[in-house]
Amino acid sequence: MKTPINQIDDKTLEPLLINRFMSYVRYWTESDRHVEATPSTPGQWDLAKALESELSGVGIKDVRLTEYCYVIARLPASPGKEAAPSVGFLAHLDTADDVSGRDVKPQLVRNYDGGKISLEGGLCLDPGADADLAAQRGKTLIHSDGSTLLGADDKAGLAEIMAALEYLSVHPEIPHGPVEIIFSPDEETGKGLPEFPRKDIKSAVCYTLDGGPQGEIEAECFNAWKALVKFEGRVIHLGAARGVLANAALMAASFALLLPRSESPEATDAYYGYYCPTEIHGDLEKASLEVFLRDFDSEEMKRRVAALESFAGTVEAQFPGGRVLVNARPQYYNMKRDIDGNPAALGLLKQACENLGIEHRLKPIRGGTDGSRLTELGIPTPNIFTGGRNYHSRLEWVSVNEMCAACRLVMELIWLWGTQP
Repeated sequence: MKTPINQIDDKTLEPLLINRFMSYVRYWTESDRHVEATPSTPGQWDLAKALESELSGVGIKDVRLTEYCYVIARLPASPGKEAAPSVGFLAHLDTADDVSGRDVKPQLVRNYDGGKISLEGGLCLDPGADADLAAQRGKTLIHSDGSTLLGADDKAGLAEIMAALEYLSVHPEIPHGPVEIIFSPDEETGKGLPEFPRKDIKSAVCYTLDGGPQGEIEAECFNAWKALVKFEGRVIHLGAARGVLANAALMAASFALLLPRSESPEATDAYYGYYCPTEIHGDLEKASLEVFLRDFDSEEMKRRVAALESFAGTVEAQFPGGRVLVNARPQYYNMKRDIDGNPAALGLLKQACENLGIEHRLKPIRGGTDGSRLTELGIPTPNIFTGGRNYHSRLEWVSVNEMCAACRLVMELIWLWGTQP
């Protein structure tokens, strides 16, 4: 199909992307999964307000920042396209707290020479160990300086959506239907769009820009549960502990060691699920352990939850007088079934890739996106690549050329949905 988008080259898009991205990553928007409020950190407000202003600045009149830090904007349809279905695009404001996201110093590399890149703290980006990096020779990339993460997850997505909107706003000759934009807080906490104003969203289909290398598109993700395991010990003077003491700290450690190492994140890939202890605290009397449970199959997830209850019984038997309490709850669900029920969502995404000559491949998300929750709320939401690599780490980098490809893909999808009856 003839498309006006494939005529837009990287040189045109790079100025719209690079400055935005370099600005966004300097906002300290690290979220905090220990805080129940939405947003969990004040820095997310700073970026949300900046984006609200920027959206108005590119000519979008319908912009709203909600009381829970969701930015929602609407680009009206071109004349004659008002009856086309509305399509949405979503990216998140926050960065993960696995590595500091404060005082990010992005490093722009033009015409990358293909060599090693030295970072702070003795770290190194090594093309010999990273084929994706080696493939960037002669291209433009942005990386962290090694003292923090970069924040391409998901500020690359924010920049790509914003660049697409600016381009369309100054090129009204490209016809399109109605478009909705959502920028969300606290995606990295796994909360799943708390306080999201679902009733205000008109799009039947949405797309998250929260993926990795060019060409990867995703329509299924983990079922995710989080378990908080509490340990109650029995305390007495250590000199009189024989046959009486139940050490809660040791109970928590013993429970963690029962989690099978063969079913851990570092031992699994593809469609294999896992258990992952993420935090442990405690003393002789009381302790706690947080465990993430992940699996693509809902029946397997039931088995994992039941296994935790079994491990609790085992620990109680090892520590007479102690108690173990398991509180497991879901965070988000696999979006595959609901996306399969709306074939146009993925079908037009594949067509858009083909129209632009982007070689695409379906890949399961070994994690989740706000799209999984949005899908659960009735809006099928596949995920699109952003060009980022090594997320949540000090070795994070993003390909600017792949950001350009993602930006074109957003515009192509907007144009394609505008051709739908």
